[in-house]
Amino acid sequence: NLSIKELGAFITDLGESKFRIKQVSEWLWKKGVHEFSEMRNLPKSLIKKLEERSFIDKAIVTEELISKDGSRKYAFTSMDGKLVEGVLIPSRKRVTACISVQAGCNVKCKFCATGQLGLQRNLSKGEIFDQIYQLNQKSQDIFGSKLSNIVVMGMGEPFLNYSNVINALDMVSCDEGLGFSPQRITISTVGIIEGIDLLANHPRKYNLAISLHTAVESIRKQLIPIAVKNDLADLRKSLENYHEKTGSRITLEYILFDKLNDDEKHMKALAQFCKAFPSKINLIEYNSVPELPFVASSEDDTSKFQKFLEDKNMLVYLRKSKGSDIFAACGQLANKKM
Repeated sequence: NLSIKELGAFITDLGESKFRIKQVSEWLWKKGVHEFSEMRNLPKSLIKKLEERSFIDKAIVTEELISKDGSRKYAFTSMDGKLVEGVLIPSRKRVTACISVQAGCNVKCKFCATGQLGLQRNLSKGEIFDQIYQLNQKSQDIFGSKLSNIVVMGMGEPFLNYSNVINALDMVSCDEGLGFSPQRITISTVGIIEGIDLLANHPRKYNLAISLHTAVESIRKQLIPIAVKNDLADLRKSLENYHEKTGSRITLEYILFDKLNDDEKHMKALAQFCKAFPSKINLIEYNSVPELPFVASSEDDTSKFQKFLEDKNMLVYLRKSKGSDIFAACGQLANKKM
């Protein structure tokens, strides 16, 4: 969980030479070891000091489920027994990793399985980094290529664990870590304005996605209770500011629910909301959760919604979620097995 600077100070405090800092750093963030004893070029005396004074925070893969569409869901167990899930999503030319940032979630979106769990705790920087490192290794072993993209869209709200999420991603994207391009990393939030504003000023420019799902205030507050504290007017101002500072197009995620947010009123509200900044809209089919009452929009209503936006010259994609048969699709992560 240390930064490179903090690691350097720690190694120096142990009475070790400065060249040991790079050695330990490479073992932790280039090679992803879980035990100090695996650091083969270190003297036993240093390994003993490290074991006595510190530990390596990690998340161990304890289960794998394979979907009929090729997606793979992994259960990661923390050192204190907390369980989170990560997903590998292969497509023709790339492999995307969907990662989690909290054990459970306290946002409690009404349509999301994870939200029904409640929050157990935030994941640490080390646990988030280790999750990405292992999924990258799995991608190479199974699909023959490194990860193409990372989406922070798994369990938990990233901006309610901002520091650990950003510190982990900064390590993933720096040369001392995995050297992953920030432009291939997307952080998804329900619209935590403080986090959006912080990200706008962050030196590394990660992509931003907003779980919007409606631009009608009353309906959004029903679907996403935390929206009471982050209303649409303030969210829109924050997104305008984000675009002004980063120049980046913002992704808006919109799950279509039958007779709830898929009529002309909602089409017009979304089009109006998007006038303030360049955006890309991902229309997402709802993946059913057995305990919840929501139903996906019909194909006809989905097509009408998409056409309305396209006729307004808006950038729209219809996203088909993968992994629903193993509860690995959008909104389904809740530590469930088939």
